[in-house]
Amino acid sequence: MNEFSLRRDARTVSQNKLFLVFSIGGQRFALQATEVAEVLPRLALKPIAQAPHWVAGVFAHRGVVVPVIDVSALTFALPAAARTSTRLVLVHYRVDVQRPDLLLGLILEQATDTLRCDPADFQPYGLDNCNAPYLGPVREDALGLVQWIQVGDLLPEAVRMLLFPQQPGPLAEDLA
Repeated sequence: MNEFSLRRDARTVSQNKLFLVFSIGGQRFALQATEVAEVLPRLALKPIAQAPHWVAGVFAHRGVVVPVIDVSALTFALPAAARTSTRLVLVHYRVDVQRPDLLLGLILEQATDTLRCDPADFQPYGLDNCNAPYLGPVREDALGLVQWIQVGDLLPEAVRMLLFPQQPGPLAEDLA
């Protein structure tokens, strides 16, 4: 191996990113690992009244109430199976620059595998699914297709406002 090939291999490795792989209805999906804050076992949740069926509830985590959605119910209208491999995955929900530390819980089936690859390997799949904007590009491997889930696009605006209401600032309190 010469110096040129060593540099090329190092560049290829540095472009690779780690993904958490999970299943929905027997199909494989992935989250970029940098979006994952923590992987927990499935926990008991407090339901939220009048929320969509795929909003599973909330739970207290280290002094913060975290909303949780069931990604299987969101995507295919079927709740995630209660398996030992079904996890509660906390992700960084970075949709508000004023609140960069928001966490969103995702109930994910078979969230036990990882994949390391170049994000450029994921390609658009040719559908414009405006009802599921979180379904990103796909990548083919020996096991079939895996689709990238875009965390920032998981919640429609109305649900985002329900789960993450804007906190009144000091100026708004002074005016009230």
